Amino acid sequence: MQHRRILSLWFPRMGAERLLRQDRICENLPFAVVRDTGQMRVLSSLSLSAEDYGLTQDQPLRDAMAMCPDLITRLQNLQLEALFLSSLRRWAGKFSPWVAEEAHNSLVLDLTGCSHLFGGEANLVRKIELECCDLGLSVHLGVADTKGASWALARYAGQPIRLARTGDAIDQEAHATRSRAVKRRNWERGGEPPRLHSNTGGVGRIALAGFTRQALGVLPVEALRLEDHVVVALNRLGIRRIEDLIGQPRASIARRFGKGTVYRMDQALGVAPEPVSPAKQALHFACRLTLPEPIGRMEDMQAALHKLLPRLGAGLGAKGRGVRRLRLEAYRTDQTMQWVEVGLARPTADSDRMYPLLAVKLTEIDAEFGVDIMRVVAAQTEPIHAQQHKGHIEAGAAVAARLSENTALDDLIGILGARIGLEAITRLHPGDSHIPEKAAQVLAAAWSVPEMDWQDSPRPRPLVVFQPEPVIAHDGPQAPSQFKWRGQTHEVAQAQGPERIAPEWWLAERAWRSGTRDYWQVLTKAGDRFWLYFAHGGVVSGGWFCQGRFA
Repeated sequence: MQHRRILSLWFPRMGAERLLRQDRICENLPFAVVRDTGQMRVLSSLSLSAEDYGLTQDQPLRDAMAMCPDLITRLQNLQLEALFLSSLRRWAGKFSPWVAEEAHNSLVLDLTGCSHLFGGEANLVRKIELECCDLGLSVHLGVADTKGASWALARYAGQPIRLARTGDAIDQEAHATRSRAVKRRNWERGGEPPRLHSNTGGVGRIALAGFTRQALGVLPVEALRLEDHVVVALNRLGIRRIEDLIGQPRASIARRFGKGTVYRMDQALGVAPEPVSPAKQALHFACRLTLPEPIGRMEDMQAALHKLLPRLGAGLGAKGRGVRRLRLEAYRTDQTMQWVEVGLARPTADSDRMYPLLAVKLTEIDAEFGVDIMRVVAAQTEPIHAQQHKGHIEAGAAVAARLSENTALDDLIGILGARIGLEAITRLHPGDSHIPEKAAQVLAAAWSVPEMDWQDSPRPRPLVVFQPEPVIAHDGPQAPSQFKWRGQTHEVAQAQGPERIAPEWWLAERAWRSGTRDYWQVLTKAGDRFWLYFAHGGVVSGGWFCQGRFA
């Protein structure tokens, strides 16, 4: 039976070494990444030269500067560190197809059935160390039968046992505890060492298949990923190593230190399952065209688009995806790059619909001394696939008619959006309310579908609707013969109404605290048509108001 083999990669200085690579800072200079805790700044990641000065993680920055005045610091960027770890996950995919991110600076690989492709686990570990060295990254490795054991070996194998700060002196321990402590160090005094294999770097550890218990026995109890207060309590009892904890009755451990302690121990030994959950590979669609000679004419760039877009569309169609945002990158001979991006009103894999949008943007690219590489990238994609709709015959016919309609309107929205922005193009959509100002809602045209069955109001609505403004007229619900609005007196020639609209009683809206409204269409002798209403009063007093004007 083949044992399950797990590899744990821990990058203890990933935050600092990422910035060392990016900013090209000399590795011999002390460097640290700091994070803001709200009260003070502490060190979150250190370079190797900074550790040589005695600096430690989570140390206050003021103390670190007192110890090392020449310390170079940068603020931590968690988002960029997460992206860097994702790139390392893609890099580790060549060693195993089953790679998962763990915490913020480590990876987990399932090596079952993979190590023989690299000449064994030892050669695989050596290859990973060499590549990490070329990348400028420090790495600690551990290989074991379980995820918990590999995690422990990567971080604690070969490290001296550090006692937790219990606040107790050594002379306060019981005599029996001290006597057992001498026996525990038998392997350090020439006894048989545990079945543990060290790789060439001395940092990683490989526990032989089936010997997970022996490999973990010599490690400190914190290697089981226990909580800090549990580690302190165990150290106070003289339980420093995992072999001391394994030998204790399980019921007593669970009763005194919680079931989590037993569960962590079972995970490390393989009794309790702990799967490796790899991150889903993100779909990436891009095509590149390397030109034999630099180009700069508009006709040449258009011809390059005609070659690139069909290839991109074929890749999208094979995966059932459609592009929603499309980016064109033009790499110039002076080692610079210029790019333009367009959006589509509906996702598509048809190159004929992509080309007009990018052709409009080609004028924004300045070729200067020439473009030798052109690349198109599907920056945002969405699934497009045939859908089977079930329901009434009429509903199915309506859906079929909508799906079979042409895309001329969507293409027009995309072309206009390439010039003025997709957010500037809006459309009205019916609202679920009988209140006039809520009868329609404004939606972005690129991210909404036009409503085919929009039922108009039985009463005409004004073209311009604004916030109600007080009107001076006689006190009564009947249409006035004249009224004063915005300082002008208007003589009424004709009035139509009333249309009574009650407020939404389930909503406490401030604008409708004046109660039920009677709306009138009023035509003045000057030819103006207004939309007036009389509020019958509620929480506040009512009266006459003007809310709109007809064309």
